[in-house]
Amino acid sequence: MRTIILQSNVSVRGGRSLATAAVAIIALFCGTPATGQTANSALNSAASDWKQVEDAMGRPGQMQPGDVIKFAMPRKDLHVVLDGVQIKPGLALGSWAAFKRDGSGAMVMGDLVLTEVEVQPVMAKLQEGGIHESAVHNHLIGESPRVIYMHIASHGDAVQMAKTIHDAVALTKTPGPDASPAVQPPAELGFDQKQVEQILGHNGKVNGGVLQIAVPRAETIADLGMTVPPSMGVATALNFQPTGNGKAAITGDFVLLGNEVNPVMKALRQNGIAVTALHSHMLMEEPRLFFMHFWANDDAVKLAKGLRAALDYTNSSK
Repeated sequence: MRTIILQSNVSVRGGRSLATAAVAIIALFCGTPATGQTANSALNSAASDWKQVEDAMGRPGQMQPGDVIKFAMPRKDLHVVLDGVQIKPGLALGSWAAFKRDGSGAMVMGDLVLTEVEVQPVMAKLQEGGIHESAVHNHLIGESPRVIYMHIASHGDAVQMAKTIHDAVALTKTPGPDASPAVQPPAELGFDQKQVEQILGHNGKVNGGVLQIAVPRAETIADLGMTVPPSMGVATALNFQPTGNGKAAITGDFVLLGNEVNPVMKALRQNGIAVTALHSHMLMEEPRLFFMHFWANDDAVKLAKGLRAALDYTNSSK
């Protein structure tokens, strides 16, 4: 009998490596070659950790850098208009929740997009299940109907937190996941995406007809001593929705240190970009962060240059 011990550092869905998730011991009798079934079982076992969270959320999640699983819950039911622009979910109406393992438990952060009448029932359900709210506020000004954003930041049992979030979202008119989402051909944005990305120094992705660009901060962000990856809401978000003739409506938020707030605010306004909110999204983060929301509808390349002027005042990743 020969015994082979396989050990690897390949990442798995549960946020652990094979080295820490399992050591696959394959006993080979009579010289029978290894099939890798035991190693695959170890991978599947680790992946099933997040499967329970997906089941509790009632929708599939998408793995993100930093061993994070993120659940998108776009408010496709809402028809929100601002300055004559019909806002797409990918621009400013995307609820989400992201989980990261924290020892035997997990950290969850997220942002729920709500109508005014949904705020109190959702808050009560979250609190009933032990989920902490970290902010309730506007991101835009003058939209109709009015939209409220409720941020969450909590630690605990991943499955229980997922179930609570699911039950809270069920009190809203947020649509469930598409049973079999159709594959959409790449949309023509009507503005020069490549030039916008070159100006901002970061590539983006097109989600539901909206160009989304995430710009992480250079320093490490922590919450209660646990590192918070950029995919959990601590990257500057720059979103472009085409409005025709090379123009785009832009919104999102800059993630800032205190000494960056006023230089960034001034740079945005000097470039024709309105500042619509300044506030916190978290409670126990280190270093302390401020989130600045903005809005404009103009030539996309011109607006990209304005956003870049503001970015240059931040300690963002290059």
